[in-house]
Amino acid sequence: MAEKRDYYEVLGVSRTATADEIKSAYRKLAMKYHPDRNPGDKAAEEKFKEAAEAYDVLHDAEKRQRYDQFGHQAFANGAGGAGGFGAGGMNMDDIFSMFGDIFGGGRGGARSARGGFGGFEDIFGGGGGRAYRADPNGPQDGDDMTFRLDVDFDEALFGSERTLDLDLPAQCPECHGTGAAAGAQRVTCKTCGGRGVVMGGGGFLRIQQTCPTCGGEGTVIEKPCRKCRGSGRVTQPQHIALKIPAGIDNGSRLRLAGKGAGGLRGGRPGDLYVLVSVRESDLFEREGQHLFVDVPVSPVTAALGGAIAVPTPEGEAQLKIPAGTPNGKVFRLRGKGVPSLRGGAAGDLDARVVFEVPANLDRRQKAALEEFQKLASTANYPEAQSFANKTRIFFSHRDKLRK
Repeated sequence: MAEKRDYYEVLGVSRTATADEIKSAYRKLAMKYHPDRNPGDKAAEEKFKEAAEAYDVLHDAEKRQRYDQFGHQAFANGAGGAGGFGAGGMNMDDIFSMFGDIFGGGRGGARSARGGFGGFEDIFGGGGGRAYRADPNGPQDGDDMTFRLDVDFDEALFGSERTLDLDLPAQCPECHGTGAAAGAQRVTCKTCGGRGVVMGGGGFLRIQQTCPTCGGEGTVIEKPCRKCRGSGRVTQPQHIALKIPAGIDNGSRLRLAGKGAGGLRGGRPGDLYVLVSVRESDLFEREGQHLFVDVPVSPVTAALGGAIAVPTPEGEAQLKIPAGTPNGKVFRLRGKGVPSLRGGAAGDLDARVVFEVPANLDRRQKAALEEFQKLASTANYPEAQSFANKTRIFFSHRDKLRK
């Protein structure tokens, strides 16, 4: 079973995208992969459907909130929204109607976007034959699930172990995933006569649609299981061990094979994908494997030179700074950054010197500073001298231009 792509990835937008950004992204994809522009191109057709499915969820605030929380599983088993695709909730007529609404004109817009009525059945299923569908009584693989996990900066840096307490879909223990009550069977759907499709529209326009009663399967359950209400699945609490590797970055995705939704009737369970969000640190900034830290330094130490303590993931490192070190000077500590996820060398750490002006001075300290100030000359402040020279040149140019 192919993994269903993330809807934000499909549209090429971020998870914080606005409604206008989502709409604009869909417009571009819909125009690019529209069947009339790609006749006979099945790959383009699938991308057209995929983009419509993603837009259907993300442009709706309520559906988007459910998707952000539960991923694709939010619409599984006919729960509404994206689950309708290929399950009777949304058909090609709906997609073209939505396409028309995006480009203006509602249902009429759907006709103009299609470029006429010819070719609906040829492109999207053809003729009046029986729709292809899997055996409703055969094995069905479980869906992949997505869970978002917030971790502290230190936890991402050093790694940790977590236990995820999740409620996940599992095969119903009473009907063993069939969805039918004991002794009940599947019977031919009366709406479509077992074909799985019905014809809609009128006059010369006839559109093939998935049967809304059986969802394209051609059969319905005679008497649904009371425990799972015919879905074949129930929600069960799961306790899943998760190892967070040292060095994981914000936005990383961890895959736990076979820990997603349970399969039905012998089908394989889906996978669980954990999307990691790393909180900011009060001490460090991070960029990939590299760390950055500001180290407060006394101007006296910077002037005379000396050792300063720099925090690193391995502990404090003693860094010797030369006499006359300027404010903002950056020193690079090789291999003192974030460990590599692949076992390679760690990143570097950049320590920036930040002067801390002495505060809460007593009388003797003030007197000492005043004495130093009397002894100091302009030669002790080359940067101030350079600044003064640049200022004089600037005002000299100004006066010449004003004459």
